[in-house]
Amino acid sequence: MNILFLCVANSARSQMAEGLAKSMLGKEHNIQSAGSIPSGEVHPSAVITMDEIGIDIREQFSKSTDDLDKDFIDNLDYAITLCAEEVCPVLPSNAKSLHWMNEDPANNKFNEIQLKYAFSKTRDNIFKLIKKFLLDELQV
Repeated sequence: MNILFLCVANSARSQMAEGLAKSMLGKEHNIQSAGSIPSGEVHPSAVITMDEIGIDIREQFSKSTDDLDKDFIDNLDYAITLCAEEVCPVLPSNAKSLHWMNEDPANNKFNEIQLKYAFSKTRDNIFKLIKKFLLDELQV
């Protein structure tokens, strides 16, 4: 199965979702993430937050939907957007579209404690959404 997680910058929410889904679903699925306006980096707090639960996303990178393999897009099963306050990317595809609203934890107005809390909250919420996805969509 091919699953794509989408947000704007592809630096936090979609990166954490990619790491969580790969861990939860296993290597037999092709799980990727992308953004409409990629930041060019995975947010350091996303890496730290995922490290806390034993998932290493250091090898992941911020990319555009244009950077994705055509075969992956042509055979996409699910496109899952994770945006809240901004305009989510739209991917022309026959994939089933799901929207999981999550505020962007990468807020440059947050102090260190607020940033840590925001990233942990987002990670935990995405974890719950993936668990629900497994039960509802995949009947695992």
